[in-house]
Amino acid sequence: MNRILILGSGGSGKSTLARQLGGLLHLPVVHLDSHFWNPGWIPKPDEEWDGLVRQYTEQEQWIMDGNYSRTMDIRLKRADVIIFLDLPRLLCMYRIVKRRLMYHNQTRPDMNEGCPEKLDWAFVKWVWNYKTRSRDNTIARLRQAGAHQQVITVTSRRQVKALIRSFADAGPFG
Repeated sequence: MNRILILGSGGSGKSTLARQLGGLLHLPVVHLDSHFWNPGWIPKPDEEWDGLVRQYTEQEQWIMDGNYSRTMDIRLKRADVIIFLDLPRLLCMYRIVKRRLMYHNQTRPDMNEGCPEKLDWAFVKWVWNYKTRSRDNTIARLRQAGAHQQVITVTSRRQVKALIRSFADAGPFG
């Protein structure tokens, strides 16, 4: 297990899980948000973004978190393990509000400098509508996973904790 991709709604805990697994497994963590957003919340141009995604996915080891559906197939093809955080909508909503309060006027550790935490109506709608807008497409892509890939779907905080324990028990070379 050298390449782990973590997908899910905003507020589902992708970055937190990536950090935890990175520490347990001694794998480098790539938070896609920190590379996609330039200071001032300005997105990278498509061509530059695609090149960065290819560059990171070509590495032999990584834990990568983030959706970015336009480049998802590039990451899916290289991942050994794909974790889909399919958590309840209200939990994700609670977490984005909590995150906004925790990082008021600050940049989160998994974001690029110059992108202070914000909570605007567009992002709230994006998180609220994830299940109807993106979930089915993600599930369809996960069904295409190869026999060499392990797909793990977790649907509760309890399952996330159990998943972390299973990785801890397996160790960095499990």
